[in-house]
Amino acid sequence: MSFFDNLKDIYRKVSEVESAVYNGKQDYLEIYERNLQLEKEIEERTRELNIANKRMLTLQHIWDMMNASRPLQSVLETIVNSIQGELGYLHCNIIKKCEDEKGIYLTVLAQSNDVSIKRVDKLIKGPIQARKLVYDETSVYAKAAYEKKIMLTPDIGGTLKSVAPDVPDEIIEEVVEGSPSKSIITVPLFTRNSHYGWFNVFSSRKELTSGETDFLTIFAQQIEMAITIAGLFEEVKAQAVTDGLTGLYNRRYFEEYLKKEVTRAMRQKQAFSVIGLDLDHLKQINDKYGHAYGDLAIKTVAEVLKKNARSIDTAARMGGEEFNVILPGVDSSGAMIAAERIRKALEEEKLDTIGQITSSIGVATFLEHSDNIEDILELTDQAMYSSKRNGRNRVTLAKPVSETSWQEIAVNTFMDILSKHNIPLAKDVSEELKNKLQNPKDDVPKEALYTVADMLTQTYNPLHHNGVMKSKVLLAVSLAKRFDLPKDDIDRLRIAMLLYDIGNLMLPASLLQKTTPLTEEERNHIKEHPIIAAREILKPISYIQDIIPIIEHHHENWDGTGYPAKIAREKIPMTSQIILIVDAYFALTEPRTYRAELTPKQAVEVIKQDAGKKWNSALVQEFISLIDHDV
Repeated sequence: MSFFDNLKDIYRKVSEVESAVYNGKQDYLEIYERNLQLEKEIEERTRELNIANKRMLTLQHIWDMMNASRPLQSVLETIVNSIQGELGYLHCNIIKKCEDEKGIYLTVLAQSNDVSIKRVDKLIKGPIQARKLVYDETSVYAKAAYEKKIMLTPDIGGTLKSVAPDVPDEIIEEVVEGSPSKSIITVPLFTRNSHYGWFNVFSSRKELTSGETDFLTIFAQQIEMAITIAGLFEEVKAQAVTDGLTGLYNRRYFEEYLKKEVTRAMRQKQAFSVIGLDLDHLKQINDKYGHAYGDLAIKTVAEVLKKNARSIDTAARMGGEEFNVILPGVDSSGAMIAAERIRKALEEEKLDTIGQITSSIGVATFLEHSDNIEDILELTDQAMYSSKRNGRNRVTLAKPVSETSWQEIAVNTFMDILSKHNIPLAKDVSEELKNKLQNPKDDVPKEALYTVADMLTQTYNPLHHNGVMKSKVLLAVSLAKRFDLPKDDIDRLRIAMLLYDIGNLMLPASLLQKTTPLTEEERNHIKEHPIIAAREILKPISYIQDIIPIIEHHHENWDGTGYPAKIAREKIPMTSQIILIVDAYFALTEPRTYRAELTPKQAVEVIKQDAGKKWNSALVQEFISLIDHDV
């Protein structure tokens, strides 16, 4: 091979090497460029993943707050601060759509705590959250709500002007020029199928990506859920303390609030008053016009109380036709003025079909009539029933505990039972008894009480004699004095003597008047009458709660063989023991359908036989001494 041929061959081989190197370089460049692109894509995906992760954490944070039963305001404030801080928005707020007698308006319910809002508040000379904002039908808010979709607007100044038209244009311009925000993203909020308001985001960007829209939609749903849960919680909470018919507080809330008021009054040495109100003739309204009109009358009382109460007063429906009002810081003279105002306002109400309605009202004052709140409630009830007994549609001021007689308490108790029809009694009989209590002969209420008690007894025991109840009470009081019982115990005994057998009214007359021997089942049924009297008839009457244990245990025997609790000896109240022995004596000396009456001496002999068993021997001894003296 010639020299030139060798040279050509070398050149060819060099060219092949150069070509291979060049091709390899191109491959390397392509690989490098691919790596750069891949790194860029990884970086972008990582950034998107971080954003998604932040969004998920924010949503989880909201969910955790909702499950923690935090107050709605606290939840919403945390929400707007979370999205503002974690997701880079400049400012966030939640605006609520409200309505009053003047129309629709807007209010900022929650907003993020940031530099932007502080600057705006300073420029408009006051916090925007404290303003009553205008609802403009042409604004982005109205459009977003109408179309039920997320809206973006770059017109920040126009949006602010639409809700606060009183802010000067130059201030609006200064707000916009000094703000880094480029747009407002408005998300309408709906709860339970009704429009609630808007969630607003102030963004540094003028565009809204599809991913951002999806996230804000989900985020808004979480806000809606938080609002719905809070609303339901408030409804349940309100139902627990309010009366469904009237919207007033219920007995449960009244009693809890009363405890707080007592604490405050004791600490500040400041009196407060309680007004007790009872709607007159509710049963007649129900019977004549129907329960719908009875409900109307009750709701009317509630509306009158709302209109005539101060903002610090607390009105409650205690049940049925009874209402109470607490007047903080008001003495008896002020409470009487307030009560008279309520009475007059109710009297002036004219209802369809029913016409005029009235009420009987009682007033008592804590620290003035008593420093015991139970006494105050009892005195209020007693005063209220005094109003009812003395003609209704009037206000009565309670007497201090020391001035309240046992006759007044007993009369009020009978009036309460007869007026509320807690016992099965013919209407004409009930009205006759109430008339006797309201209009006692010679103005001696205790004589009327004896008459009413005798008449009630005759409804289930036709063989009962008039005048026996008076003899029973006098004998019981004489016996109590032999044991030096305090005056208060003796007064309670007087009332208990009038009421102890009232449970018999709830038993079948055929059972009580049966001429043949009773079966075991029938005897057990009769034994229920102390419990019936105590728990079904008397327990709802607040001011005689200390009478109930006396009546409940008046069939307990000294040796523990009695009923209903089978307690024995000193565990039995002395007043209950006295009722038992007096009742036994008069039962023996009265005729029964299954036997003739015994003479007083025969009755005493029967009682002697059970001394130390059925009754205390000392009690028997004193009892016989009294009977022998009378005989």
